[in-house]
Amino acid sequence: MKTKIAVLVSGGGTNLQALIDAQGKTLLSGQIALVVSNNPDAYALERAKQAGIPTAVVTKKACGSQAAFEDRLKSLLNEHGIELIVLAGFMTILTGSFTSAYPKRILNVHPSLIPSFCGAGFYGLRVHQAALDYGVKVTGATVHYVNEIPDGGEIIAQKAVYIEPGDTPETLQRRVMEQAEWVLLPQAAELVSAGLLAARDK
Repeated sequence: MKTKIAVLVSGGGTNLQALIDAQGKTLLSGQIALVVSNNPDAYALERAKQAGIPTAVVTKKACGSQAAFEDRLKSLLNEHGIELIVLAGFMTILTGSFTSAYPKRILNVHPSLIPSFCGAGFYGLRVHQAALDYGVKVTGATVHYVNEIPDGGEIIAQKAVYIEPGDTPETLQRRVMEQAEWVLLPQAAELVSAGLLAARDK
């Protein structure tokens, strides 16, 4: 049996699409069995539906609290037999209560070379603006395990991207996605997925 993967999303789902494409090319031995969004209008849900992947929407507002939100997430993951969770543009910080239930089973992709430009408040275009403001010549993306500290988990993989003259946060964001995020995330998901499968089959 393949490792069952859930992808948690909030927006357009370009990183989800990279995972779907990798699965279609058999570069991902795991199976994306569920896509969960905390935003009912996320286009990522449409990408999942087009790929025939079950979807669910869970919002903190509807649940009433962070604890109830995370409990609902856990219930959904259990119902679908999920073994690996991938955060792909998921704009909610998960507490230690949730992350400790899935040690080394939650992955996140962050659009910088951690430990630069990461942690609370660093997301989306803010990361790329910070890199440009600081004047670094190289940025990139990092895939890491998720723990209770934002962007604080063990690093799995990194890929560098050069900053070019005239870059804006928008052009840099696009190049980091194309050259790093969309490459790294499927590779890291496959690495962890295959490891979980091997451990299960021992």
